[in-house]
Amino acid sequence: RSVYDDQPNAHQKFMEKLDACIRNHDREIEKMCNFHHQGFVDAITELLKVRADAEKLKVQVTDTNRRLQDAGKEVIAQTEEIIRCRVQQRNITTVVEKLQLCLPVLEMYSKLKEQMNVKRYYSALKTMEQLENLYLPRVSQYRFCQIMIENLPKLREEIKEISMSDLKDFLESIRKHSDRIGETAMKQAQQQKTFSTTLQKQNNVNYGRNMHLGKGRIAESKNEITLKRTFEDDDEHEEEVLTAQDLVDFSPVYRCLHIYSVLGDGEIFENYYRKQRRKQARLVLQPQSSMHETVEGYRRYFSQIVGFFVVEDHILHVTQGLVTRTYTDELWNMALSKIIAVLRTHSSYCTDPDLVLELKNLIVVFADTLQGYGFPVNRLFDLLFEIRDQYNETLLKKWSGLFRDIFEADNYSPIPVANEEEYKIVISKFPFQDPELDKQSFPKKLPMSQSVPQIYIQVKEFIYASLKFSESLHRSSTEIDDMLRKSTNLLLTRTLSSCLQNLIKKPHIGLTELVQIIINTTHLEQACKYLEDFISNITNISQLTVHTARLYGLSTFKDARHAAEGEIYTKLNQKIDEFIQIADYDWTMSESDGRASGYLMDLINFLRSTFQVFTHLPGKVAQTACMSACQHLSMSLMQMLLDSELKQISMGAIQQFNLDVIQCELFASSEPVPGFQGDTLQLAFIDLRQLLDLFMVWDWSTYLADYGQATSKYLRVNPSTALTLLEKMKDSSKKNNIFAQFRKNDRDKQKLIETVVKQLRSLVNGMSQHT
Repeated sequence: RSVYDDQPNAHQKFMEKLDACIRNHDREIEKMCNFHHQGFVDAITELLKVRADAEKLKVQVTDTNRRLQDAGKEVIAQTEEIIRCRVQQRNITTVVEKLQLCLPVLEMYSKLKEQMNVKRYYSALKTMEQLENLYLPRVSQYRFCQIMIENLPKLREEIKEISMSDLKDFLESIRKHSDRIGETAMKQAQQQKTFSTTLQKQNNVNYGRNMHLGKGRIAESKNEITLKRTFEDDDEHEEEVLTAQDLVDFSPVYRCLHIYSVLGDGEIFENYYRKQRRKQARLVLQPQSSMHETVEGYRRYFSQIVGFFVVEDHILHVTQGLVTRTYTDELWNMALSKIIAVLRTHSSYCTDPDLVLELKNLIVVFADTLQGYGFPVNRLFDLLFEIRDQYNETLLKKWSGLFRDIFEADNYSPIPVANEEEYKIVISKFPFQDPELDKQSFPKKLPMSQSVPQIYIQVKEFIYASLKFSESLHRSSTEIDDMLRKSTNLLLTRTLSSCLQNLIKKPHIGLTELVQIIINTTHLEQACKYLEDFISNITNISQLTVHTARLYGLSTFKDARHAAEGEIYTKLNQKIDEFIQIADYDWTMSESDGRASGYLMDLINFLRSTFQVFTHLPGKVAQTACMSACQHLSMSLMQMLLDSELKQISMGAIQQFNLDVIQCELFASSEPVPGFQGDTLQLAFIDLRQLLDLFMVWDWSTYLADYGQATSKYLRVNPSTALTLLEKMKDSSKKNNIFAQFRKNDRDKQKLIETVVKQLRSLVNGMSQHT
């Protein structure tokens, strides 16, 4: 910088000095070269000498190298072979190592294919799981492994489809075998119940002893349907046991459950299974339209339902979570409601009590069977009480027909017994006791007719039939006793009472039959206490128990007897009316025939013979019938006199009518029925007697003078009655020529009649005004 910056000629000076420095260095270099030149010439000379030796050495080296190469060719070939072998060995080792990794994969895949072929799908899934998690990751770089990995999901789907197909086959199988499974379970329950009942009876017989039952132990299992067939050979017992697996192969559902669980689709499988089983439940619960016609229809229906729920209970206890207790309870409640509705409907069609009884037995076995598997069945026993009422109704209908047949076949005459043996036969059928009759010698007649012992026997048969339904209902003896008494009361108060009432009203039942019916009802009424003893002996419930109901047979037979008595009174009156209708009076006759009318004598003879039949009736009945007949006869005769169509009556007709009334009074005084005091029966004709006496004696002055007084001789003669009859006689007097002479000869008497008529009219008018 100073060269360029200090002086203007500084650069020139610097260059000059630089050149001077270079010349100095050149002179030093020249001196050095001059000093070493000789050594350099000497070295070149030596080098030229060495070149010849180097040529020789080169030839020797080349020759040596050639010989060495010729000698090493074999070594090189062997070395290359060794190298190649070493590479092969290394490759083989690598292949072996890789094969050792691949062989387990191939073996597992081969095992998988074999398991698929033999349908061991659960094991196949486990093999797949090992392949995926353990083996395939080690050799995932190989192409065949990728193929395997791609095939595994397809195999899983195939397994799922096959398992589902097996499950469907299983569901179809259990649907077909449900009735057989249920039948087997119900037989087992029935046999177990029979065994328990027999054992209980033996315990009751051997009460107080120590009993060791070794061979009698009952094995109960909720997981297996067991049918025990016992073959007895002296004291040796052999038992053959059939399990659920003997009837249905449950392995498909197990496999399918395990497979879906392994695949992580357990919930899907559970939902599908439950859905399908619900569908099957609805099918099982749907009865055939003709189920109510035969007991086999009901048995098949119950067997299918029992089989269904036994299978569900089996699945519940041998699987984990496929079905739960909540699910089975819900399914059972749904089924129970449907079953009850079906039984209500179909049982209502049953008109045969035997079929209803068999249905009850089936329901009891059905309920006991399912109760043994833990299902609540109280509603079924409640339903049985409803069916019991229907059973009683069918029994009542059946017994109504039996009673009608008995009544139609009866001859309504006392039972003849020729000897002691026949007498004992009747007594064995009906509790009859009569010390007076026992004293009589054979042959003799029992007071009741043949229908009485037959009715008594049928009532006992009804009690037995009603008892059959009450058995096995898990009710106390008191409740059974109460049910028997109520049903028997219905039989007596409704069925038998209705049959008796209808019998009494039948046109062909005459007075003799009605009398026998009254006698029959009396004996049946007395037999009611024996029926109560009969029921007490069956149920072992004393009649002294507070809650024991009483039989209403007493009122039933009393009502029937009253109806029969009323019918007797009615028929008697009808018969009297028939005789009255054939009466043929000549109301214009001048004088009487001097004897009673023929129709009236026939009527009195009929009444006399009829009342002789009444000797077996209770006294009051016969007396009432006799009094009723006499009163009706008196009233009919009075109405005949006062008939509005009868316009005139002569004194001769009055005299003839008086003769007929006298015969009626003689009949009343002859005491056709014992027990009347004094002239009580004759009082039935008192109205007629006083009226006829008034006209026969022509005692109008006394009648008019004493009218209204308690001591009047003609107290029972009504003024209107007397006026009506007197006007008929007055009209007859005007039209009869015989009275023409009378009017001429005795005008005063004619005026008396007119005066009496006027006075009677005033009395009648006074009575009407007073009223």
